[in-house]
Amino acid sequence: MGIATPPPETHALPHIAIFPFLAKGHTIPLIHLAHHLHRHRLATVTFFTTRGNAAFVLEGLSGADAAVVELTFPADVPGIPPGVESAEGLTSMASFAIFADATSLLRPQLEASLTDMQPHVCLLIADPFLHWTTASAAKLGVPKVSFFGISAFAQVMREVRVRHDPCATLRAEGVDADGNPATFTVPEFPHIKPTLEDFMAPFGDPASIAPMMELDGMMGKAIEDSQGLLINTFHDLEVPYIDFWNQRVGPRAWPIGPLCLVQRPSAAAEAQPSWMEWLDDKAAAGRAVLYIALGTLAAIPESQLKEVAYGLERAEVDFIWAVRPENTDLGPGFEERTKGKGLVVRQWVDQLEILMHDSVRGFLSHCGWNSVLESVTAGVPLAVWPMHADQPFNARFLVDELKIAVRVHTSDRTLRGSVTSEEVSKVVRALMLGAEGVRAAKRVAELSGRGKEAMAEGGPSWEALKDMISELCLVKMNGDLEVSHEDKVDA
Repeated sequence: MGIATPPPETHALPHIAIFPFLAKGHTIPLIHLAHHLHRHRLATVTFFTTRGNAAFVLEGLSGADAAVVELTFPADVPGIPPGVESAEGLTSMASFAIFADATSLLRPQLEASLTDMQPHVCLLIADPFLHWTTASAAKLGVPKVSFFGISAFAQVMREVRVRHDPCATLRAEGVDADGNPATFTVPEFPHIKPTLEDFMAPFGDPASIAPMMELDGMMGKAIEDSQGLLINTFHDLEVPYIDFWNQRVGPRAWPIGPLCLVQRPSAAAEAQPSWMEWLDDKAAAGRAVLYIALGTLAAIPESQLKEVAYGLERAEVDFIWAVRPENTDLGPGFEERTKGKGLVVRQWVDQLEILMHDSVRGFLSHCGWNSVLESVTAGVPLAVWPMHADQPFNARFLVDELKIAVRVHTSDRTLRGSVTSEEVSKVVRALMLGAEGVRAAKRVAELSGRGKEAMAEGGPSWEALKDMISELCLVKMNGDLEVSHEDKVDA
C-alpha cells in the first residue's frame, strides 16, 4: 500500500478522505472536489485509489496538495480480466457487478489506513458502488457521506422504482395506442411517464439483471445508512427533486456542483492541440460547430457509427467528433469527403475545453451526467442519445423539463434499437439550424449563468459544501479533541 503525502499543512483544517469508484467518470468529479476543498482551504484531503489507477489520479490531483493512498487491488478475481483495475476495462454489465463486489476485498487495507492516519479523518466521502465502506466508517466511528455521480432526478426515479415497483405493471412487449413503449405515471410527479426500459437501463442486458439488482440494493442501503448524500448538481437546476429527496426520502442531500467548474491549477504552457486551432479557424469564419462524443463505457457497433457518419454528412453542418475506439472505421472516404467541414479526433480530448469554445453551439451526447453538466455550464444545447444506466432519465429531464435538448430516437423507440442516418441528420439540423435549437440555446445559456453563480464564493453550492463540513466534520473534530483532552487528564 503506497502513500503519496502532501506538503506540511495546518492541522486546524478538517481532514477528509475521498474514495471514488474505480472508473474515470466516477473519479473525475471527486478530483474536482479535492481541488475545490484545497483551493478554498475548506479541508485537507486524502484520496484513495489503487495502484493501477494511481497515475491517472496523481495527474488529476496535481496542485491539490492531497495525499494519495494506493491500495493493492486483488489479483486473479474470477470474471475480471487480468490486470483490470478500472471499469473501463470490463466487457459486460455482468463483469461490472463482479468487479464492484471485488472492491470489497480492499476493505482491510482501507480500514488499516484510516486507523493509522494522522491527523484523524473526520469524514469519509465514498461512492455507493463501494457500499461496504459504510460498515468500515461505522466500525471506525468516522462519519460517512455518499457521493453518487448521477442527477437528483435520476436518484429520485430510482426511489420511485423501489417504492412503487413499476416494473411489475409494465411488460417488456407493452405498447400504447400509438405503438410506443408503455409508460408508468409517477404518483409523486404525474407529468413524468418513464418506460420499463428507463427503469431497467441501469441493470444492463438480461444476463446481468440479477447481479446488478442485488448490487443496486446494497448501494441503496449504503446511501440510506450514510450521514448524507453529495450530488454533483446545483439547486436551480433540479430544485423539485432535491427538495423531494430531502423532505420525503433522505438522508439529507447537499447539491455541491457543478464541480466541473472547479479550475485546476494552470500547467506549464503547452502547444495548443490541432483540434483547438481548427475550432479557432471556425470561430474566425463565424461557423457554428457540433461536437460529438458518445461515451467510453457503452460499446457502439461500427455499423451504427457509420450511420452516424453518413447522417452528419447529410446534415451539412460543421462538426468535431471524438471517436472511440480510436481504430473505428467510419466508412470509405468519409473523412476525406468531410475534410474542412468536419474533423475526426482519435485521441483523448479535453471535453469541457471544447464545449467552452466560442464556435461550439451543439453537443450530440450519450447523456451521461458528467457530460450533461459540462454542456450546461458551457451553455451548449444538446442532442441526446441515451444508451444505458441513468442516461434515459437524464434525457427525459433535459428534453421534457429543462427543454435544453433534442431527443435522438431509435427506429423502434427502444434503447437497443438502431438509429438511422436520416434520424441523425434530422436531429442535428433541428439542433444547429432549427427553431427548437434556438430555444434550447437560450434556455441553456440561462442555466449556465446560474451554475456559475452556484459555485462562486457565497453561492448555493459553495454554502451547501460549507454546511456539510460544519455539520459533520467539525462535530467529529470537536469530539476527538474532547476525547484527547480526557486521555491527557487521565494520564
